[in-house]
Amino acid sequence: MMKIGVLSLQGDVSEHVSMMRKVVGKAGADGEVVDVKNKNDLNVDALIIPGGESTTIGKLLLKNGMVEEVRRLAGEDIPVMGTCAGLILLAKEVDKDQKTSQYLLGLMNMEVKRNAFGRQKESFEIDLRLDGLKFEKPFPCVFIRAPIIERVWGDCKVLGKCDGKIIAAQQGNLMALSFHPELTHDTRIHEYFLSLVLSK
Repeated sequence: MMKIGVLSLQGDVSEHVSMMRKVVGKAGADGEVVDVKNKNDLNVDALIIPGGESTTIGKLLLKNGMVEEVRRLAGEDIPVMGTCAGLILLAKEVDKDQKTSQYLLGLMNMEVKRNAFGRQKESFEIDLRLDGLKFEKPFPCVFIRAPIIERVWGDCKVLGKCDGKIIAAQQGNLMALSFHPELTHDTRIHEYFLSLVLSK
């Protein structure tokens, strides 16, 4: 049976779990969605790294000895999706022009800038065409203290932009989103992620 894990160290975990369970059920797939709290829980077929505090999640990954296991998953081409803080953790470079204590998994060929859209009070929602995903209709993107992707290189491809800024990218089975698809009623992002899992 397929097992999809949601990293449950900090952040909006329950929303991803709920959305993913809905999508798995809708697809009639033989699978379950589980919380991942330690390295023993990382026996999964896919992993979602949720939004939250990227510095905190990075420190907890290190403290809990989970870093190498997550990298192993990615190395085995297991689908991994990072949203907001999760996007930051997947990147190879962050806040290049600033001193930062941010730990990175360094899995995707992209440079990111944290809090690029401003603080919490500047949060917003906007319908965007995510051309790389070929959705027929725009997707409702919720941005909360969101990062942007400054640049991508190699086999990392842009999936979508907001005002000319890159807000979604994919590198093989790795996905990174600046926004929070789990905070909408639109299941298409999670359905697309499930398609990556089912194609393995």
